[in-house]
Amino acid sequence: MDNSTIYVRERGSLRRVSDIVLAQPKPALSCRRTNPFVPRKEHFIFTYNEEGSLRYTTKSLFDITLLFVVDNIHHVDSLIGFPEQIGDKLFVAAEENRVFLNPEISSKALQLFSDAYGGMVLESLCLRNRFPLLHERMDEIKTFHSLKSLDLFGCKLGDNHELFQHLTSTSLASSLIQLFIGSNSLSDAGLQRLTAPIRMMHKGLDSLQLLDISYNNISERALGYLTCLPKLANLDVSGTSLKLGTELKATMSNLLGLIYSEKPLDTFEHSRCKTEGWAEQVVNQWEMNSSQMPKQKKVEESRISALRFFGRQKFVRTVLNARPLTHKSTEEDKSERLHFYRLANSDVREKQVSSRANDLETPCHDPRKRRLQSETCDTSHESPLGKRSSSLTLTAEDIDLLNSY
Repeated sequence: MDNSTIYVRERGSLRRVSDIVLAQPKPALSCRRTNPFVPRKEHFIFTYNEEGSLRYTTKSLFDITLLFVVDNIHHVDSLIGFPEQIGDKLFVAAEENRVFLNPEISSKALQLFSDAYGGMVLESLCLRNRFPLLHERMDEIKTFHSLKSLDLFGCKLGDNHELFQHLTSTSLASSLIQLFIGSNSLSDAGLQRLTAPIRMMHKGLDSLQLLDISYNNISERALGYLTCLPKLANLDVSGTSLKLGTELKATMSNLLGLIYSEKPLDTFEHSRCKTEGWAEQVVNQWEMNSSQMPKQKKVEESRISALRFFGRQKFVRTVLNARPLTHKSTEEDKSERLHFYRLANSDVREKQVSSRANDLETPCHDPRKRRLQSETCDTSHESPLGKRSSSLTLTAEDIDLLNSY
């Protein structure tokens, strides 16, 4: 395979590939395996029977081919068009071979699967209080462009993080529904920077329905930056400089069409946010690899490198063992929660019907209501009681109008 020519059939045509270097087979464990035509050990499945004797069976050609593709995943151009079942098995094989732990090919491999299978790779990602993992795997996280829920609570983003560009990208515009960016040292300038592409170019976060910006230095001025989110229905501004009052309720209602929730909304509970998708175990591998990194790496460099290494070990261990950000107490936390939500269409319709019913009872106070022929609001020209009662009877046109609501 080293000196031979490789041909690839693609779209009915045969072409020669000269710049691809295939992955070398693993070194033989025995001198009997020196012949390249002898099957490799990984092509067999070794088991034991009831008597304790060793038995082995050959793997299927599909499994052998699957392993070959995984070993050379960095040469694959696209997986678009392959069935989901094949993609799932290929992803599991790549995960078992720890392909996604290799920083040189992990982002390209994840991009292949994300382009072909979208939300099945990862539809929900929870990185709450795990900022080291976010910063170490930034390139890989950017390949997940079909996320529906993203939890970045306590990830120390600040006002100028590079992830803002990914959050407002076209790839996430139609998929992202829930975004948690609380406790990230955000200010009005950071929220302005985050929503700038949406307000100026009208693209990004088109489907966002839930936003958590709690425990940031956000003032009432920043609420104006959220008017560009057309589908925003749930907002958490707890722990900010906003204070609950008539002014805040009026501002929320006028700017965003949201009303204050007397009870904390369940949608903002952390227990509801989970990492879901094919890449769930990959995220766990990343975190485990970060925590076990000092055990796997051998210190063979100079004393300066050793000091840097052990400093990194202490940093990672401290971060991973750190508790999530806590507040004074659970009761105080609940009392300080400022959750706002948008009324459902059914609730709005009921309020409209009730308001119209009240208007019918007092028709004189609504200038937009059609007056009956014998009806007048002038108290100085009141008609007799009998005539007034007869004039308030509903006509067939009024009944049809009520039935239309």
